[in-house]
Amino acid sequence: MRFSLALATIAALLAGCGGKPAAGGPPREAPLVTVAPVQSARFVEAVDAVGTARANEQVTLAAPVTERVLRLNFDDGAFIRSGQVVAVLASGQENAQLAEAGAREREARQQLQRLQSLKARGFATNSAVDAQEALAAQAAAQAAEARASIGDRVIRAPFSGWVSLRTISAGAVVSAGTEIAQISDISQIKLDFAVPETLLARVAPGQVIEARAAAFPDLVFHGTVASVDPVLNAETRAATVRAILPNPDLKLKPGMLLTVRVQSTERNSPAVPELAVVGEGDRNFVYVIDGDVARRVPVRIGQHQDGMVEILDGIRPGQRIVTEGVVKLTDGQKVRTGGGGGGDGAPKGKPKGGAG
Repeated sequence: MRFSLALATIAALLAGCGGKPAAGGPPREAPLVTVAPVQSARFVEAVDAVGTARANEQVTLAAPVTERVLRLNFDDGAFIRSGQVVAVLASGQENAQLAEAGAREREARQQLQRLQSLKARGFATNSAVDAQEALAAQAAAQAAEARASIGDRVIRAPFSGWVSLRTISAGAVVSAGTEIAQISDISQIKLDFAVPETLLARVAPGQVIEARAAAFPDLVFHGTVASVDPVLNAETRAATVRAILPNPDLKLKPGMLLTVRVQSTERNSPAVPELAVVGEGDRNFVYVIDGDVARRVPVRIGQHQDGMVEILDGIRPGQRIVTEGVVKLTDGQKVRTGGGGGGDGAPKGKPKGGAG
């Protein structure tokens, strides 16, 4: 008697778990899910990196010799043009040497003219004329050396740009190699960033990039890839990519850290919401609606973008799938549909969107 009662209890429990109504109990309702058709979406493959901004051109002007600073012709952060005098160093001794060399040169040339005249009348030898020509050339070389030394003490801008903050003053004695000023052309910015060798096939000159700086979180700076370093870093296994960013407003400064996105390829593919995909190990599934039954279909997924998942294989645009409520479902289970524009709504007398 006890054995028969136990069997009856187990049978009733199994019947309840299988979705059949227990004896005398109300029938179980099919779960309510949201259904929508599979849409086609545009997916862009991109390479994300972090880069450092560099000036288009940048140079540090230094004192070529140890000398006293006579004049500084720039203000902090001022714009200067190519060829403009930045600083002048004292050159009194060099001016004196130039005057002395110039006087010797004139004297040597005058003497050379006299010897050439005497030679024409037969009163001077060729060797005397040659020796005087050598003296005249030597004096000219000494004068040129003095002029070059004076020129070295006038420091000019090699290109147009913005000068750095001043760190010295007129009257200071600077030694050779001391920084006078730094000039930066930031009319456009060179942005250098590293790309792993595994992603190098996605990057090529001419591609469009987007860059963002922490200083301007609401701005997106656009540029193009200019070149890719042909040599990889042996330690990081990455290559340096250089992009050019226009900088008309001078917002970007050399040394800034920018996040970079390089757009490589784009395509249109079937897409579903992330909540519609069920993952089991390395496999993924979605529930396709067949009449009022949910069928579990394996799919191969691609990129994730803006809350959507790219479907490479398994379903096609237009098919109706469960977008919300997949956790309630098993393969082949009947469902009630509501929301998403793809269902028939809840049964009469039942509120739409109610929990199933």
